[in-house]
Amino acid sequence: MMKERKEIFATAKETAEAFGDYLMKEAGEKSVFHCALSGGSTPKMLFDYLAAKYRDSPLWDGIHFYWGDERCVSPEDAESNFKMTKERLLDYIPIPQENVHRVLGENDPEREAERYGQELLEYLPTHKGLPVFDLIILGMGEDGHTASIFPHQMELLSSEEVCRVAVHPDSGQKRVTLTGPVINAAHEVVFLVTGAGKKEKVSEIFNKTGEWESYPAAHISPVQGSLVWFLDEAAVGK
Repeated sequence: MMKERKEIFATAKETAEAFGDYLMKEAGEKSVFHCALSGGSTPKMLFDYLAAKYRDSPLWDGIHFYWGDERCVSPEDAESNFKMTKERLLDYIPIPQENVHRVLGENDPEREAERYGQELLEYLPTHKGLPVFDLIILGMGEDGHTASIFPHQMELLSSEEVCRVAVHPDSGQKRVTLTGPVINAAHEVVFLVTGAGKKEKVSEIFNKTGEWESYPAAHISPVQGSLVWFLDEAAVGK
C-alpha cells in the first residue's frame, strides 16, 4: 500500500536543501544505497548544496548514483544530465568511480536503453524481474511529464522493458528513460517540483481534476513504497 506525503517550503532553494538533508539521512540508514538522479533546475541547487555541506561525508562510499533519464548526447554536451551532475556534485565529492552508473548518451539510443537496463538488473536488487531502487528522484515538466515519459508516449508507463527510448515532443531529441513499472517498483520516489509554472498541473494531479490522467507524473504510484513531494510555495499556489 503506497504511502504519500507532501513537504512544502517557501522557496526553491529551501526545497532543494531540505531534500538534500533528507537524501543523506536516508542514505545513512543503509550500507549500500541505490539512487536515480534527475536533471533540471532544482537538482542543480540540490547538487550545489550536497557538494558544499556533505563534501567530506563518509556516506559517499555506499551511495550508487544512476540516472532516471538522459539525453542522447555526449557526456561533454551542455544538454547532458551527467555533465551537469559531474560539474555540480561529482567533481567535489569522494564517491568511488565505480559507484557512478551513467547512461552512455553518445551510443546508439536503442542499444543503450537495452544495455543500461541490463546494468540496472545486474547492480540492483530485483523484484518480479524489475530492478528496485532505494530512491528515485523525479521532476515534473510544465506539460506533466516526468523522467522522459511525455504525454504522447504514455505507453512507456506500462512497458515491460526496464529502459526505453523516448522522444521529446518538440525538439525530436531522443532520450533513454526508466519506464513506469521500474519507477513504481522503487522503495521510495521523491518529486522535486518548484516554480509557478508547475502550479496548474500540481493542482490538477493533487485534486484529480481537469486533464490530470493525461499527465505521466500522475501515474507514479510506488507499489510497495512511498511517494513524497518536495514542493515550494510557488508550485502549490493556494
